[in-house]
Formats: sequence, C-alpha cells, structure tokens
Amino acid sequence: MEETISLKELFETLRKRLSLILLLTFTAAVVAAIFSFFVITPIYQVSTQILVNRSTVGENFNTNEVQTNIQLINTYSGIITSPRILDIVSEELNGKYTTAELKEKVTVQSEDNSQILGVVVEDPNPNEAAKIANKIGEVFQREVVKIMNVDNVNILTPAEVPDDISPVKPKPFLNIAIAIVVGLMAGVGLAFLYEYLDHTLKTEQDIERYLELPVLGVITTIEATEGPFHKKQRGRGETK
Repeated sequence: MEETISLKELFETLRKRLSLILLLTFTAAVVAAIFSFFVITPIYQVSTQILVNRSTVGENFNTNEVQTNIQLINTYSGIITSPRILDIVSEELNGKYTTAELKEKVTVQSEDNSQILGVVVEDPNPNEAAKIANKIGEVFQREVVKIMNVDNVNILTPAEVPDDISPVKPKPFLNIAIAIVVGLMAGVGLAFLYEYLDHTLKTEQDIERYLELPVLGVITTIEATEGPFHKKQRGRGETK
C-alpha cells in the first residue's frame, strides 16, 4: 500500500515536536550571540587611497596615458602586496609584523576605469590599522619609482580613524539571524527524523493504515480519582 502524507500530518508532527524546534533555535541563537559578543575579537577596517596619475604635467592631455595608467592598476595591486613592498614595511615598523602577517591584513581594491587604488587594512586595533595602511602607501609611492621607472603615484587620502568607527567583523545580529535560521532548520529536520523512526502505533488510524485491519472498538482508559473502585459507587445512594 502506497503511503501518503497529508499537510495535516506534517503540521501535527511540527506541533508535537515544537518544544524541540524552539529549544534548538534558541540554543543556536544564544551560542551565536555569546561567540559574537564575547569570544570573537572585533576587527576594524581602515583604508588609504592611492592615485595613479599622469607622470608628467603638460598642456596636451593624452588619453592614451590615462588608459595606460588604468591598465597598470592590476600590476600595482600585485606590487603592493608583494614581499618587495611588505618586507620594507615590516622593517620600518620595527619588525612588529612579519611579511606574511601584513599580507593577511592587507587587501587592495580598485574600481573599473578608475585610477584610484584603495589599500584596506584590517586589525583589532584601528589605530594600528591606519598606521600600517599609511606606511604601505608611503613605501609603495617611494619604491614604485625604482620598480617601474615611473613617478605617477600619489597618496590621495591618508588613512584616518573616524570617531564613530565600528568593527567590520563580527556582525553579531547577522550571525544571530543566521543561527536562528540554521537552528530552525535543524529542529524541523530532527522533528521529521524522529517521526520517521517512531514505528509505534498510537491511534486507531495507525492500525488501519499500517496493519490494514479494521478497528472494531476502542477501550478508553479511565483514571481513578478516589482510590478503590467501590468508593466510586457512593453516587448511587450509598451512605457511610
């Protein structure tokens, strides 16, 4: 006999396991909140902007030179995060960070058809992040002349720490929202899994469905409220 599951049965399963679903959802949200607010170290992000402009100033504006500078953006991005630059940065920061540590902190961003590079640094200390970003910009501006034999890089905006800076990682409310969704999905999944693994017959409908036998009668359970059975007969006129 082919089994079919109705929406009513699905909702009944969810209703029976509602406490489990709510418990898992609440637990996931609490764990995410604890990790987001008390365990994970906040990370701040500070950036400096570097302008790749014309190497010479003249009356004749050469658009081909601008396009060449734009095409050099990807090359400059690679140079900024290369050991050639970061080794010097590490040395000028008194060896506080290794080249590998600096590389993990630094991200170079660029926009299409733009001559502006953004050097983004992430660190638990925003002031330290600004210091690293400015030092990278300074070293790159100085060393690119030796590497590329061109002097077309300028610091457009030095890195500064705003008064209202907030961490970019973690994002507690986003983490909690994700945890709630995951906990809810896990609770629903476990509810249906328990129901699937539960093969006990609980109602007369289960007997008809799984055993394909007709139900002739149902014995109702009667709970005693006054002790021995004979004490229940007082309502028929007995006195004591």
